[in-house]
Amino acid sequence: MSSRQSYAQPAVALLIGLIVTAALAVVSHGQYVNNEKHLLRLRVGDAGALLGEALPSSQTPLASAAELADATGGNAQKFKRFVAPYIGAKPGQPFVSMSLWSVADPGRGPLAVAGLPPKLVDSPSLVRPFLARVATSSTMSVVGLLGSPDPRIGYAYATPGVPGGFAVYGESRLPASRQSRYQSTSAFAGLNYALYLGRGAHAPDLLVTDLKSPPLSGQTASVSVPFGDTAVTLVMRARGSLAGALPEDLPSIIAVAGLVLTIAAAFATLRLTERRRHAEQLAGRLEITAEENERLFAEQRDIAQTLQHALLPDVLPHVPGIQASAVYEAGEQGVEIGGDWYDVLDLGERRVLLVVGDVSGRGLRAAATMASLRFAIHAYAAQNDPPATILRKLSKLLDVTESGQLATILCALVDLESREITVTSAGHLPPLLITDDGARYLEVDVGPPIGVEAGVAYASTTTELPPSGTLIGYTDGLIEIRGEDLDQGLARLRDAAAGDDGSLPDLLSNLTTGLRDGPLEDDTAMVGLRWTQ
Repeated sequence: MSSRQSYAQPAVALLIGLIVTAALAVVSHGQYVNNEKHLLRLRVGDAGALLGEALPSSQTPLASAAELADATGGNAQKFKRFVAPYIGAKPGQPFVSMSLWSVADPGRGPLAVAGLPPKLVDSPSLVRPFLARVATSSTMSVVGLLGSPDPRIGYAYATPGVPGGFAVYGESRLPASRQSRYQSTSAFAGLNYALYLGRGAHAPDLLVTDLKSPPLSGQTASVSVPFGDTAVTLVMRARGSLAGALPEDLPSIIAVAGLVLTIAAAFATLRLTERRRHAEQLAGRLEITAEENERLFAEQRDIAQTLQHALLPDVLPHVPGIQASAVYEAGEQGVEIGGDWYDVLDLGERRVLLVVGDVSGRGLRAAATMASLRFAIHAYAAQNDPPATILRKLSKLLDVTESGQLATILCALVDLESREITVTSAGHLPPLLITDDGARYLEVDVGPPIGVEAGVAYASTTTELPPSGTLIGYTDGLIEIRGEDLDQGLARLRDAAAGDDGSLPDLLSNLTTGLRDGPLEDDTAMVGLRWTQ
C-alpha cells in the first residue's frame, strides 16, 4: 500500500463525517425554525383572541348613550350625566371625550360635549362623511385621528332605524410616543408587538407598540381582529427562542459532537491503515513472524473496537424507577467496524425511549450511517416526536437505491406514568418482555426497514406495562446461526431469559455468552430496561 493510498481512507472517513454532521445540523436547524414559526403563530393567535374579547367593550356605553339621546330628544344635561362615569383616566373610563351629534345636521357641530373637546372638529372634512357612515352602519364606526401631537382614536354609534336621530361620539387618547404598557401582560410576554388600525401594517395607522422605532423586523406573524366597522392588525415577533434553549442550541451541539466523532474516526482510520501498511511491508521482506502478525491483527482489532465503542453511548441515563444496561460484542469477522448500535434516551416525566438498530454492511460507511441515524433520533426525540414519527422522518434520510444501505430499527417507549409500552419497528426483531410469569415477545406491527421507502407511515403497538418486568432489545447477531431457522434462535433466547433471575447486567452478559457454543459470527448489540412497582 502506497503512502498516498494510506491517507485516502482517513480522508474519505473525514469527508463522510463532515457531510453527515452538516446534514444533521441543517435538518435540526430547519426543524427549529419551523417550530419557532408555529409557536409564534400560536402566540399571536392567543393574543389576537384576547384583543378581540376586549375591543367590543367600547361599543356598549356608546349604544346606551345613543338610545338615551333618542328617547329624550337629545337632552344635553341628561346626556352629560349619563356619560360622565365613562370619561377620565381611571380604569373603566375608556374615553377622554364624549359628544352628542345630530345625524341629520352634522354641520351644527356637537350638541353636547363631556370631557375634553373632540379632536374630530379640528378636521371638518372628516365630519360629514364619517357621520354619514355612522348613520348607515349597524355597528360602531371607528376613525383614526393619528396625525397630531395628541393622537386619538374616535368611536361613534347611532341607533339603527331611527331617522333624524342622534350619534354619540367618543375619543380615546393614545400615547404620543405610541409606547404601550401592554408589554407587561402575560399574553405579550417574550414578544415585541405593534398594533395598527385597519387590515394592514401601515406606518401612518400605528396605534401602539412596545418598540422605540417600529416597524418590527425579522420573523413576524400577524392577525387582524374585527373592530367595529373596520379592524385592527396585531403584528408580533419573538424576543428570543419560544421553544427554549435546548432546541435552539441543538444544531450547534450536533455540529460539535459530529465534528469530534469525525476527527476521532479519521484519526483511528489513519492509525489502522498505517499499521496495515507496516504489516504489509514486514510481510514483503519475509521478516514477519506468526507472533508479530497475530499482535498486529489484535492491535488493529482493538483500534476498530475502540472506534466502535466511541460511536455508542458512554453512559446510560438514570431515571427514577428504571434501570438501564447494555452490552456490545464484536463478531469474529475481521477488524472492520459495524453498524449495530443501541441507545436509551430520558424523555422526562419518567418516560424512557429504548432504541436498537442495525445498518447493513460493515466498515466506515456503515458506521457513518449508524452515527447519522443515532444523532437524528436524538434530535427528533428532543422535539417530543413519538416513535412512529421518528421512524417516518428517518426513512427520508436513507435510500438503499443510492447508498446500497438499509437499516432495521426498533423504538420502544416505556412510560411509567401511563403504565404503557409503545413499540414501533422498522423491519427489526420484536422486543422480549420478561415478567414473573415468564418471557414473551411483544406483538409488533413491523414496517419496512429504513431506506426502502421514503416517508412511509409506521404503526405503533401499545401494551399495558406490568407491575415489574424487564424489556430487552437486540440485534440479529445474538440469535442467528448459519443454517438454522430464525424461530429456533428466538425460542432459545426466550427460554434462556426466562430461566435467569440475576441482575440486569448479569442477565445481558449471560445471554450474550450463553447462547453460543463458540465465538459470535456477527456483531451483537443488546440493551435492557428493568422497572419495579
